[in-house]
Amino acid sequence: MGNEKKNTSKAAAKAAKKQKAEAKTSKKEKKKSKKTTDAPPEDEDLEAILDKMNREWEDAHKVTEELVEGPPSRRANATLTPCPSGNYLWCIGGEFFSDDGKAYFYNDVYRYNPDKDEWRKFVSPTCPGPRSAHAVVASAAGGGKLFLFGGEFSSLHQNTFHHYRDFWCFDISTHSWDRLDTKIRPSARSGHRMAMWKHYIVLFGGFYDPGHRTQYLNDTWVFDTQEYKWRQIEFKDIDRKPSARSGFSFLSTPEGIVLHGGYCKEYTKGKRPIGVMLEDTWFLRMSLETSQSSTNSDSLGLKWERRKKPSFAPHIRSGCTMGLWSAKSIGVLFGGVTDEDRDEESLESVFWNDLYGYQLVGNGRWQSMVLKKPKKTGKGGKRKPAAVQQGESEFSDGDDAVKSQEAKNTEDPDVNPDDPILTAPIPRYNAMLAVLRNTLYIYGGIFERGSREYTLDDFYSIQLDKLERYTCLKHSGIVIPAEGDEISSDDDEGGESDEDGDSDSETRLEEDDDDAVLNKKLDDSQDAEEVDEPVDVLHHEVRAQATAFMGVSKDTARSAEDVISTPEPGETLALFYARSREYWTQKAHGVSDNRGKQLRRDGFSFAEERYAEYKHILEEVEKILAEAGLDEDEMRAGAAQAGGGGGIVSSRNRR
Repeated sequence: MGNEKKNTSKAAAKAAKKQKAEAKTSKKEKKKSKKTTDAPPEDEDLEAILDKMNREWEDAHKVTEELVEGPPSRRANATLTPCPSGNYLWCIGGEFFSDDGKAYFYNDVYRYNPDKDEWRKFVSPTCPGPRSAHAVVASAAGGGKLFLFGGEFSSLHQNTFHHYRDFWCFDISTHSWDRLDTKIRPSARSGHRMAMWKHYIVLFGGFYDPGHRTQYLNDTWVFDTQEYKWRQIEFKDIDRKPSARSGFSFLSTPEGIVLHGGYCKEYTKGKRPIGVMLEDTWFLRMSLETSQSSTNSDSLGLKWERRKKPSFAPHIRSGCTMGLWSAKSIGVLFGGVTDEDRDEESLESVFWNDLYGYQLVGNGRWQSMVLKKPKKTGKGGKRKPAAVQQGESEFSDGDDAVKSQEAKNTEDPDVNPDDPILTAPIPRYNAMLAVLRNTLYIYGGIFERGSREYTLDDFYSIQLDKLERYTCLKHSGIVIPAEGDEISSDDDEGGESDEDGDSDSETRLEEDDDDAVLNKKLDDSQDAEEVDEPVDVLHHEVRAQATAFMGVSKDTARSAEDVISTPEPGETLALFYARSREYWTQKAHGVSDNRGKQLRRDGFSFAEERYAEYKHILEEVEKILAEAGLDEDEMRAGAAQAGGGGGIVSSRNRR
């Protein structure tokens, strides 16, 4: 009986085990069957993934092209670059400062076609931020590319200011931008220059202004467009090299790169800084040596050589750079300004519109590119002298050239209406120059009279191989009155430049009440934290607060007390308290009877509360600045050096 019960139990266990195994097998087969019938083939999965990636890339790089009337809106410190793969000019970025102190920065891309005399504007979602005083260089490789590095940006009322250190590539065939992020790269800067030599981009100089003193640079960097790597060129202490500067000429030759002129400031303890115009010329000799010991076939050699000053040269000036006339290996220089800094109260400036050529090969020499004189008419007509216009060495007032330019619109019998000098643009500095084939193009620039600054928007061309006369492709709508401080009808139209210019809404938003706006946003954000808001909504709110704090979307004038009591981007709590200790101690003294260490603790508590109040905004501001190309160390150094000014710049570097 017992054995029968035992055998029955074993049989039942065996049957249960078999049933469990069958169920497991059946489950696996169903799962396998479902995977086989429901899931797409592996190659279709891959195609779907690639298709999705392509659609996302196209959405991010979708480019709109628009035919526009005339050149870009008036601006300065943009770049005008000859196309390496076609007969075009490319204009990128720039700045405009209106009479009421507002700053407008642009990131738009324009293309000029001289064969059709037409301008087209290209806009894409992925592109560099608004900027000026950046550098652009062209490469013919891969259908043609433009490489852009650095530049500067300020808020509408110039309360906040920073330099970029981002690096971008514009593909001419697709009209799209790509950001090139490399671990090693040059520091943030403006006013630097780049030149293309073989497949290398060479960058030199520029300046960086953290808020209290402009730092001029003289470092040399090279970017290999084949390996996509930056490296700084280290020279020995005994090696000669150019001094630190910005706004110089930097032109490529088959043997290397020619550097001429520029501008810097000299700082002497106890004295105000003095602007210095530079007129020295250097040659960066470059060579490629084949390396036998490495798979890397090329070894790049660089050496700076100073060129002797020739017996004839243009009058010393700044605010001018040369365009490369590659067909003749000549650098073409136009205009500029000569400043005589006499004392703290007066700055005498002479503006030029003369034209010079510099032979880049050999030891280099200058030639005055004077327009050919008109044939005599036999009527005894006289010409008014215009030494400032055509390369004479006489130091004349720029106003004379303006008057001479305006004379062509008069009926003065002493003026020959066929005189080619009358076709010359009015004097200016920081004009944008570019040479296509044998034609020089001149766009915009700045002219000053008295305390007024006029940003020009006229557009000229001249055949360099003929030098007969200038052709005005677009007249300027700017009226420069005879007396210095009268306001022209156009100069209050800072926003006018945005009709076809600024695609970035940051620089065109309304003004608002100062601290009330920011405080309201802070209060709103604290209320928002109490409810269960979606993450993206909260992030959008913080980003709005951060841009408001930077003065980008709601620019405000900040009081001295507000500057002292508000932490700045890059500041730690310790740095913030060290800068504002006295303010918080006084505040604690007004509400407490404590003294000594306890009073300082009370003050620190106030500072800590203030810092916590702004912490999430500061973190977002740092993200915005990082997107602009500044790293954490530079932001922190800028905040510390600014001494609480937050990078506020009292005056722009105009030269």
